[in-house]
Amino acid sequence: MTDTLDRAVAALGRLEGRIMRLVWTSAVATEFVVRDIGDLVPELAYTTVMTTLRRLADKGLLHAEARVGHRAHTYRAAGTPADYLAAASRREAGEVVARYGDAALAAFAARLGELTDEQRRRLRELGS
Repeated sequence: MTDTLDRAVAALGRLEGRIMRLVWTSAVATEFVVRDIGDLVPELAYTTVMTTLRRLADKGLLHAEARVGHRAHTYRAAGTPADYLAAASRREAGEVVARYGDAALAAFAARLGELTDEQRRRLRELGS
């Protein structure tokens, strides 16, 4: 998981990655509030953590729920690092094809011809 976690964190911005590493490694409870993250990174202002959590929720990495009778929200991970990488890869591959059209498809096809035997094995496993 470390390789997957590191890749997912690296694909995010510095602060978002730092917070999602805490969430994905269970440094906080399954459900948490802004203050829980703030306690783990006390050098960050409460409003900075709150804004970052809201942005992560807007991006679909966190689920946010309003707490009845409170102004605060509870948060929880929307998926695993692998889930995030899969969704980001699909989105970015789609953007490349939309931008470059057939040239992108040709590049993807050429890349398939350059795969190692191990990469081919993993690709077959992913397809089944």
